[in-house]
Amino acid sequence: MPQPHRLFVRHHLPASSRWSGVRRAVLVAIAAAALLIPVAPTAIAQTPATDEPTAGQQTAPNGDIVLEIDGRARRQLRLAFPEADVDDGLRGDYLAAAREIEQTLRDDLDRMRLFNTMGPTELSVLVLTGAQDRDFDQYRSLGNEVVLLTRISQDGDRIVLDGWGYDLPSKQSILGKRYRGTVDQARLLAHYLADALHFQFMGRPSLALTSIVFQSDRDGYQELYLMDYDGQNQRRITGHKSTSGYGTWSPRGDAIAYMSYFSGTPGIYYVELSTGEKLPVYREGVLNLSPSFSADGSQVAFASSVDSNVDVYICPRSCTTPRRLTTSRGIDTNPAISPDGTQIAFTSSRSGRPHIYVMNAADGSGVRRLSFEGNYNEGASWNHDGSKIVYASRVGNRFRLLVTDLIDLTTRVVAEGPRSYEEPSFSPDGGNIVYTVRDGQRSQVWSMNADGSDPRQLTFQGSSSAPSWGPLPRR
Repeated sequence: MPQPHRLFVRHHLPASSRWSGVRRAVLVAIAAAALLIPVAPTAIAQTPATDEPTAGQQTAPNGDIVLEIDGRARRQLRLAFPEADVDDGLRGDYLAAAREIEQTLRDDLDRMRLFNTMGPTELSVLVLTGAQDRDFDQYRSLGNEVVLLTRISQDGDRIVLDGWGYDLPSKQSILGKRYRGTVDQARLLAHYLADALHFQFMGRPSLALTSIVFQSDRDGYQELYLMDYDGQNQRRITGHKSTSGYGTWSPRGDAIAYMSYFSGTPGIYYVELSTGEKLPVYREGVLNLSPSFSADGSQVAFASSVDSNVDVYICPRSCTTPRRLTTSRGIDTNPAISPDGTQIAFTSSRSGRPHIYVMNAADGSGVRRLSFEGNYNEGASWNHDGSKIVYASRVGNRFRLLVTDLIDLTTRVVAEGPRSYEEPSFSPDGGNIVYTVRDGQRSQVWSMNADGSDPRQLTFQGSSSAPSWGPLPRR
């Protein structure tokens, strides 16, 4: 029987030039000055029929691309992906959807970097007969190890995507999936099949079904927007008609916490993604910003001026008396709770200039400094296993992105150049980073591999910033 799969919408908050100004003022101005700154699920039917790659890659002597996977080298799998078998009867929107499905699937496979894909152009040298046994030998003759066959058809008002994967040396079936949806779900169908193929080989979901939240002023106000992991399908998810930003995902992807001036002064809110309901976490005092969900999603850490100075606090999803975690005379902000919930990375001016520190999440003890480069460091984001953080570090008048390994404390630059690179967020598998590129007063959201390679611009409208990558889908 077909089993429903649901894609849960996830969200995040933006950071425009106004937000950056607010945030930096909080960190570099004295506390007194800082306090005065004015500042629904879609169901798709599926019929059923190890490890994630991280950033590093190199080329083997035979020309294969070798990926670094959890410290081990593994070459890309050679995948034959011939042209999709599109039903001759498809017309209009259904034919356009079929083309979108095929292109999206090819783009997904390319972005995964798990496969070295040979498409219709490269496969055109083969003489295929339709006889599976012989055709599989043909695909294999070009060095392919796996073949993905697809068929796209129509069933009533639904478009249907069938996908079959075969191991070419053994000619055995390794994957068989069917997905049905409306024409406006064409890209989602492709994402599901790409994710299933990735899961078959790696034992974990891919990024294909993840989302990114960011903020943008494209509609006149700083509001929250959501987009697919590849920058497609951008849509607004808040309508406060006020400045909103600093979003963070709950670990389960069921909620987004964010800061908004909705009530006049900056307060912390969260949105329940299943209902769209926006609820307050804490909004007392003059300043509350930069929330971060705990590892179990039950609590939210944030920076607040509860006791005049800006410090890091934590409280349940809704509270009246948050618990204070930092007590330095400097300004402490931008908390980010580690994936296992035991540590919090945060930005502090306690040493005179803003730097990245880490403390124990339970009580704020064990504070240790992690950043030592640049004259301004902020916005730490943890990778999937808590072994690395990425953050922005300013040299001169521009920020660059650094990654620090928490095991050996080595630090490397992953993005720098003539523009300013800010507000990084690791993907949930640790293999990619989404970030803000700021050029004067304008900014846009980009993504790249975690080693800094393959940068891609994701947003183009208005000024967009402060991206946050949502969690992997749950199976």
